[in-house]
Amino acid sequence: MLRAGLTGTSMPVIRTLSKVAKQALLSTPGCSCQPLTVAVRNISFSPRQVTSDASFHSVSFSETDHPKVLITGGLGQLGVGLAKLLRKRFGKNNVILSDIRKPPSNVFHSGPFIYSDILDYKNLREIVVNNRITWLVHYSALLSAVGEANVALARSVNINGLHNILDIAAEHGLRLFVPSTIGAFGPTSPRNPTPDLCVQRPRTIYGVSKVHAELMGEYYHHRYGLDFRCLRYPGIISADSMPGGGTTDYAVQIFHDAIKSGKFECNLRPDTRLPMMYIDDCLRATLEVMEAPVDTLSMRTYNINAMSFTPEELAQELQKQMPELEVTYDVDHVRQAIADSWPMNFDDSNARKDWGWKHDYDLPELVQTMLNFFGAETLMARAN
Repeated sequence: MLRAGLTGTSMPVIRTLSKVAKQALLSTPGCSCQPLTVAVRNISFSPRQVTSDASFHSVSFSETDHPKVLITGGLGQLGVGLAKLLRKRFGKNNVILSDIRKPPSNVFHSGPFIYSDILDYKNLREIVVNNRITWLVHYSALLSAVGEANVALARSVNINGLHNILDIAAEHGLRLFVPSTIGAFGPTSPRNPTPDLCVQRPRTIYGVSKVHAELMGEYYHHRYGLDFRCLRYPGIISADSMPGGGTTDYAVQIFHDAIKSGKFECNLRPDTRLPMMYIDDCLRATLEVMEAPVDTLSMRTYNINAMSFTPEELAQELQKQMPELEVTYDVDHVRQAIADSWPMNFDDSNARKDWGWKHDYDLPELVQTMLNFFGAETLMARAN
């Protein structure tokens, strides 16, 4: 097999030699030889041309070393919060946020920020090399409802972008975190509870892309030794970010509308039960699984859970503090169909057993925390 790197001008010569040799062998009387095949491979350091026996290993850290972290899709619901948590732990300059959008002033001045397009392989590779990245947290994705409205874009970002991330992480021995979701399950999955391992047949491009991410990450782990880690997030509730087009976003929007107008119109049925989590628990779980010793991980993709409730139960808990809140329902059939195909409750016993996962926030604590945040924000706005 020819293993030398070849220029573009060499390729026609090789093809011609191969063709001539093949014709010569086939035209030789009585020859039982098989046609000659000249296999050509352009050798480089990219895992896009890795050999079958290639092996990649993540960088290990001593107790005094800190990882150098890159977060893609950093201006979404989770990126800014995770950057804040990681900077407290590892130092401000060791965590780089990235996105294709212009960051708000407070984010830009809170720590390193860089432009990064996950569809641009060369751009991503340069960032990893120039900044000596060792951990990569891949948050770039189009969420469920937004993805259904633009399937082609969701496929490009959620699948093609992931392929770039996987190749670069493998090439440079990174520890890679890619979140998955309750949307990775479908109507044929067991829903109450949903275990880590079961049938996954999602019916949204978002869910399909997340199953693809789970399987590709595990494949790269087993084939190339990539240190891939993944958590299936439930619906995430956060006070300091606006809803981003997800099916579970009603659980954030209700607080914004309750404070602003005292009225909320829900686009899901009142009895739609889904697993949920407060953002602080979500971010802590992400850090904990990234720091977990390799030998504690019995799998590479885990469910995590905190609570499970319906829109009606959330409204009732909120009305204990805001009895004047009016809640009505105008069901969005697209979002309702998505919600009806998702788990009602997550079984996260493996995460609790393997690396000690434990949530802090249940529904009453969640509601009180959200109201405290919005109450303080309202007082500050009035003072200003």
